[in-house]
Amino acid sequence: MQFQKFLLTIGFLLISSTHAGAQSEIPTVGDTYIISRDDNRNFRGSHRIYNRQSDGLVEVEYCNRSYWVRYATVAWTQLEVENDYEVRVEFNWGKGWRPICDRPDQQVTLEGLGISDDPRVVIQNGGTALDKANRFAAIRDAFNAQRKEKATKSFHDE
Repeated sequence: MQFQKFLLTIGFLLISSTHAGAQSEIPTVGDTYIISRDDNRNFRGSHRIYNRQSDGLVEVEYCNRSYWVRYATVAWTQLEVENDYEVRVEFNWGKGWRPICDRPDQQVTLEGLGISDDPRVVIQNGGTALDKANRFAAIRDAFNAQRKEKATKSFHDE
């Protein structure tokens, strides 16, 4: 009788821990990608998305969770959907891929990020069209004489 109670208790603990794990937040360790699959659920391609900020990335939100992505990733997502492939956010938890967000193309678009370029152009430029424009503006401003403060006179100016 004691052994049966023991097995019952262990079974209850295993079931409750499995149920709690299924409802918990997305694990922080692992890789998160936007993955494209065809009609037979075969892998077509992917783009990594990140859980923290870095140079060249923009913050977006998929299924009420913040990520950082390249502009080219958003453009690629739009093109994959245009080609009738299924695209979703998936997480590799070490034992396979777990879908965590469907239809990311309906949640984040280039237009929503303030980019009016065609997605093909954004991908061809590596998603850096916006960054290049900002870099050139910064370089131009650095050489703009009107923005520079006057240097203090030295003995050579007298």
